[in-house]
Amino acid sequence: MRRTLIVAGAAAAVALGAWLAWRGATGERGQYPIPGDGERITVEVLNATGVDGLARATTRQLRRAGIDVVYFGTASLDTLEHTYIAVRRGDTTAAVRIRAALGVGRIVVEPDSRLLLDASVFLGRDITPLIYFGP
Repeated sequence: MRRTLIVAGAAAAVALGAWLAWRGATGERGQYPIPGDGERITVEVLNATGVDGLARATTRQLRRAGIDVVYFGTASLDTLEHTYIAVRRGDTTAAVRIRAALGVGRIVVEPDSRLLLDASVFLGRDITPLIYFGP
């Protein structure tokens, strides 16, 4: 009986610790903007450089800027020298915000209502994602 209580108490302590770590010790929201708060921008990030992991790193950078990346992967294009941001719907406001977050990118208007995105980001060799070692 005593062993059962000790095991149950330990399990409860571990669960509480995991919950507090997930929630944050202060109970406050994270320090980065939450995609969907305010003006929501939805994008896809496509790597056209051949450099492994570039789309994932760039996705993290855009998400820290509050941009909702709904997909990232490899582009079916040849290798690009320069990054470009294709506006899929609306005006270029979203693309300007994406370019500000990346520091590079040529904006082109290529509407495609089938994609249900504000923009597609095609990564070229000029992109240098910020290295971030946080959560």
